[in-house]
Amino acid sequence: MPAPPRPPTKAPTTAGVVESCHDLLKWLIPRLDDFPRTRRFTLGAQLETGVLNLLRLLVAAAYTHDKSALLQRANRDLEILRHLWRVAHELEVIGFRQYEYGARLMNDIGRQIGAWLRSRQAPAP
Repeated sequence: MPAPPRPPTKAPTTAGVVESCHDLLKWLIPRLDDFPRTRRFTLGAQLETGVLNLLRLLVAAAYTHDKSALLQRANRDLEILRHLWRVAHELEVIGFRQYEYGARLMNDIGRQIGAWLRSRQAPAP
């Protein structure tokens, strides 16, 4: 008996950026638990909420026909997260290695969102 046909898969960029955001969230939450109490419920909460919202936007974009507006909003929200992450480092809430690793994860997500946006704007052959 032949194997059933495989369901169509989403473009690698779609699944990749959602998975990258998921990985960022999974890595970030334990770091936020280590924030001092004075920053945990302000800066830490903003970071956690921001990454959760970013994940929601990316999942929504994966299941929406008009992705451009959601992806542009995700890109903007990611830029805000980058600034909040930098503030956490400048206030010495996180060390340099954590800052560097988190910034690298965020930059990777930004590259993937940018590629997804460019693929949507490319003219059809």
